[in-house]
Amino acid sequence: MAKGVNKVMLLGNVGKDPEIRTTAGGMTVASFSLATADRAKDQQGNWADKTEWHNLVCFQRTAEIVRDYVKKGSQIFVEGKIQTRSWDDKTSGEKKYKTEILVNELSLLGGRGEGVASGGGERSAGSSSGYARSNTASYGGGSAAPSSPGNDYADQGITDEDIPF
Repeated sequence: MAKGVNKVMLLGNVGKDPEIRTTAGGMTVASFSLATADRAKDQQGNWADKTEWHNLVCFQRTAEIVRDYVKKGSQIFVEGKIQTRSWDDKTSGEKKYKTEILVNELSLLGGRGEGVASGGGERSAGSSSGYARSNTASYGGGSAAPSSPGNDYADQGITDEDIPF
C-alpha cells in the first residue's frame, strides 16, 4: 500500500489561553484552540465569514514556547498532522472521539502587545517557502531557528540572552 500524507497548515488566532501540563515522564504539553476564518458568498450574494475551530497540541520545547509567548488572541501559523483519539466515557460507557492537530512547527506572528516575542511586526527567520515567519519552534529536537541575525532588540534593552530559543 502506498504511503499517505497527513499534513496540516493553519493560520489563525488563539481562542483562549493555552492549558499547560506536564506528563508523569516530565514532558511539557500545551493544548489550546485556534480559530481560522473563511469568507464565501451566501445564496443572496452577500459575503459571510465562517469560523472553524481547531484543537491544537504541542509537546516539549514547542509547548514551552507556547506557555511563555502565546495567549488568547495571538496570531500564529502552525504545521502539523491530524490525529483522532478515542476513549470510553467513564460515566456513560460511550465511546468518545476528539480530533486534534499535533503541532510540528509553530510561528508566532503579529507585533508587540499580542503576546509574542517579536520586536514588532513579523520577522523572517530564514524561511524559503514564501511566508514570513517569526520565532519558529520545531517539535522533535527542541531546536528552533534563531530570530534574525544581528542585534534587532538593541533599542528595547533586550539581548540575545533574553530570548529563550
